[in-house]
Amino acid sequence: MIRVTDQRLNIEKALSDFTAGSTEAGAITTFLGLVRGEKGSVDSLCLEDYPGVTEAGIAEAENKARTKWPLQDVLILHRIGEMHIGEPIVFVAVASKHRRAAFEACDFLMDYLKTEAVFWKKQTGHAGTQWIEPQARDYKDAQRWS
Repeated sequence: MIRVTDQRLNIEKALSDFTAGSTEAGAITTFLGLVRGEKGSVDSLCLEDYPGVTEAGIAEAENKARTKWPLQDVLILHRIGEMHIGEPIVFVAVASKHRRAAFEACDFLMDYLKTEAVFWKKQTGHAGTQWIEPQARDYKDAQRWS
């Protein structure tokens, strides 16, 4: 399941529901991304998406993951809108019969979300507002899957 929302993510409920529905899995791997403070220079982060296009791209990445690894289930929750330090931005859960597939698929999906997903990030802090782009190391990480 893929959900892009402007509502705060309820990670506990999402994980509980995902786990309850993954009865054949031997492993569930999760990733939780948070708004970080950047040494006091960040007050908030605002993410914008391109409705329909963003979800379609994420669905394509999920399909690639399902083709590459034997997965039982995938959950991707992503926030848009304004968020503050410590708030969840993204939650990815991957269920598989074996841990390696779950770990690798979760990592692959996060690399996609970080470098290719159609989101625009704007950071606001004491120095003003700036748009945030993926770093060179993010693209290098994503190249592992090519």
